[in-house]
Amino acid sequence: MTGPSLRLFIAVAVPKEVLDALEEATAPLHRRFHGARWMEPSSQHLTLKFLGATAAEGLPGVEEVVRAVAAAQPKARVRLAGMGAFPSVSRARVLWAGVDDPRSALGDLANGLNRAFRLLGYAAEKRPYSPHVTVARFKAPAAIEGALPALDGLEGFEVEGAGLYRSHLSSRGARYELLKTFSLKDR
Repeated sequence: MTGPSLRLFIAVAVPKEVLDALEEATAPLHRRFHGARWMEPSSQHLTLKFLGATAAEGLPGVEEVVRAVAAAQPKARVRLAGMGAFPSVSRARVLWAGVDDPRSALGDLANGLNRAFRLLGYAAEKRPYSPHVTVARFKAPAAIEGALPALDGLEGFEVEGAGLYRSHLSSRGARYELLKTFSLKDR
């Protein structure tokens, strides 16, 4: 890799009103999980593919791949539903909100990106795609005891595009910069 590199990923933006409702629904959990680092709504999204360090001169090629894959996938309606933890509720490192995606639109999009970027030499994802919004992270594994919110009252939203993001790392955490959004095709 020559020149500066960009830390890139592709994600679907979640509307602000949905993220605000998610924050309200999970607010009671803040008292239960004192050791958690709660994610700001402005940094929450549905990651489709993490690319990592990418040479700046490779950006046009990355954009073309995202544009092509997005243009082949139809728009879809999804909603946040249910909560869980990675790797498990007994040893949680990440607390997440799941996604009700009846047409598997996000999975199809993520798999299409994975295939296309593998041809460009990016690492293939090792685990099956599991769409989620990260709500909190734990420094040390935590046991999630008791029920988590079902998130039944959250509104659904239309997935209309895939965004190419740059991640800026600092001691205060990551800041995400949307570089470009690529539209999905109409149904």
